[in-house]
Amino acid sequence: MKIAVYGQYYKENTEEIIKSLSAVFRQHRPEVLFESNFYKVLKDYKLLEGDYPLFTNHEELEGVNMFISIGGDGTMLRAATYVRDKGIPVLGINAGRLGFLATVQQENIESLLPLVFENRYKLSPRSLLTIDYKGKHRENEDLDFALNEITVSRKDTTSMITIETKLNGDHLNSYWADGLIISTPTGSTGYSLSCGGPVLMPEVNSLVITPIAPHNLNARPLVIPDDTEIELSVSSREEQHLVSLDSRIISVDVETVLCIKKTDFKINLVEFPQEKFLDTLRKKLLWGEDKRN
Repeated sequence: MKIAVYGQYYKENTEEIIKSLSAVFRQHRPEVLFESNFYKVLKDYKLLEGDYPLFTNHEELEGVNMFISIGGDGTMLRAATYVRDKGIPVLGINAGRLGFLATVQQENIESLLPLVFENRYKLSPRSLLTIDYKGKHRENEDLDFALNEITVSRKDTTSMITIETKLNGDHLNSYWADGLIISTPTGSTGYSLSCGGPVLMPEVNSLVITPIAPHNLNARPLVIPDDTEIELSVSSREEQHLVSLDSRIISVDVETVLCIKKTDFKINLVEFPQEKFLDTLRKKLLWGEDKRN
């Protein structure tokens, strides 16, 4: 088995995570390669013995059977930019705080990771969103997807923006707000949830449109089929507004027509029986928590 390992930062628990990971690797002896920047961090802290092959981009992941992301959900979102449409399963080890996507906790590494080598895990396919518009920079074309959400928001102003919204060519609404979130089921527990959006099960074939601080009392989050093509156009006092794809942000001219739809590929997240989505909801969001239960 060939495994790629990726992380973004050194945290207080990184040493213990690498120790546990190395213990499992010594036992099962996979071929392991590290992302180059993360590898340098681990070497600087003297957490790795010996030398390992490195990767710096998605083109160097040929033949990889498993992609391990060490960090929080933000690291998992960055991991998706490496895996892209390759179908490589992504396993998240949580070194952050909440960890909805990175579900394997530090204390469970040595009990859960060996299940990978025994094929005792399932894949959870996750939908992504893509965006297109006139004037789009073609050098960013291969990164125009988002696992969590695509968001339009105001820039360089405290004034609201107006977001004209169409679904499959039909007018939906003109949102007066700080912005608008188009979320996948995966992203429904992220920014959308913070703005009052619903939680969707990962396997639901839906998207959520969630306004950010709307100035309409009747503007509420809306669940739509995920085969819907969404068209947005922003009006603002400024000449540009912001568009974010997960953690990647670009500036776009106002009145630009943005076309958002589901991608034709999915990201496969690794799920263990001991770490199901409903378990994560109860543990991380205290779902249904009641002192009477």
